Amino acid sequence: MRKRISCARTGLVRMSVACALLPLCVPAARAADQPPEDMRLAVGKSVVIDFPADVAKISTSNPDIVDAVAVSTREILLHARGLGFCTVVAWSKNSDRRFYNIVVEHNLEPVRRILKETFPEENIQVQAARDSLTLVGRVSTQAVADRAAALAASLAKAVVNNLQVNPAAVEKQIMLRVKFAELNRSAAEAFAINLISTGAANTVGRTSTGQFSPPQVRDLTGVIPGAAAGTTSTFSLSDVLNIFAFRPDINLAVTVKALHSQGVLQILAEPNLVTTNGKEASFLVGGEFPVPVVQGGANVGAVTIQFREFGIRLNFNPGLTPNGTIRMQVRPEVSTIDLTNAVSISGFTIPALATRRIETNIELNQGQSFVIGGLVDDRVTEQLARIPALSSIPVLGALFRSRNENKTKTELIVLVTPEIIDPLNPPQPRALPAMPKEFMAPAPEGKQGAVRKGGAPEGAGKVTAKLGSAPMQPKP
Repeated sequence: MRKRISCARTGLVRMSVACALLPLCVPAARAADQPPEDMRLAVGKSVVIDFPADVAKISTSNPDIVDAVAVSTREILLHARGLGFCTVVAWSKNSDRRFYNIVVEHNLEPVRRILKETFPEENIQVQAARDSLTLVGRVSTQAVADRAAALAASLAKAVVNNLQVNPAAVEKQIMLRVKFAELNRSAAEAFAINLISTGAANTVGRTSTGQFSPPQVRDLTGVIPGAAAGTTSTFSLSDVLNIFAFRPDINLAVTVKALHSQGVLQILAEPNLVTTNGKEASFLVGGEFPVPVVQGGANVGAVTIQFREFGIRLNFNPGLTPNGTIRMQVRPEVSTIDLTNAVSISGFTIPALATRRIETNIELNQGQSFVIGGLVDDRVTEQLARIPALSSIPVLGALFRSRNENKTKTELIVLVTPEIIDPLNPPQPRALPAMPKEFMAPAPEGKQGAVRKGGAPEGAGKVTAKLGSAPMQPKP
């Protein structure tokens, strides 16, 4: 009996020791687990993991993101199937476990390569979220940021543009020196003869082509029965033209239009315009003329006045190119009032405009000049009037013909010279207009600050001056 009791006690002791050692064995097994490994994969890529022991089983938290397969006893194949985050756990046959935290993201290498090749001097970084790309970094201009976002948009569903633009440098100022040179030549020739008979050869009459103010019969009286003696005739001459002659003894008068004239008109304007890079500037030298405009609607019939501009106008928009040249869009215009083509409506005379306009794009280096020429307006107007039959008589036929010829030739040349200028610094002298005369003479030496008795400065009193006279002098 004693042996059985001792054996039972021995079994109880062994069981108690085993139960006491069991909690100690569990932490020891868990202590064998390795810390989790972080991995990043691109969508569609696969990697093989070399496991240190024989693989017993594998588990993935989301098979739609990462698919894990044991291809051999110690190799695990991971295949990235979708965007997101998941955890893969692998057990060995000796109960060891390993955790892999895997992030599946976009394949950013093509995007980074395209952005680097397109903008080699810009600092652009690409980060990926689940369905979007984020651009971070600093770029030189807003145009670069927009173009980078447009390139990335073709490779992702959504693009978040967090690019910061560096502060813009001080814009260059461009001055455009323009010279308008216009030469207008005109020549006119006129010849006509008007014959008037107040009773020569017992005949009252006139001959004229009607081109140059022919004489008008104002009063003519006769006696019945007719007789040459005592008959009176009166002619009215509104314009005696260039030559007028009258012979009372033979009752014959003549007016002759014989004129040859030439004229030259020269116009030169030199406007200088200053603007910044990419900004348009305009210039106008001339005036405005009123144009009546009839209103409609509730104010139908009312006449308002609007003004139209005329003169020398210049619009230009410069831009600096990476090559250091200046590309410009230039629109010069010269317009003058043309009263010969004016329109009269309801008592209002509305003049026309003779306009010459140019619009062109040019590219020049700083200081180079560009000439816009070839704007030639050549006009010839000839009017010929004659009396049939009489004008065909040899020699004497010239008395029955009139001719008026006008020739005008206008040429416009525009000279354009762009320059890049810098503003004056504070110590630099300012340029002022040159005065033909001294504006105010300085005070004479020895009288500055002199004070006479009574406390008033010497020379204090009434000061008078006359326009165009000598400098002002105080009266004592």
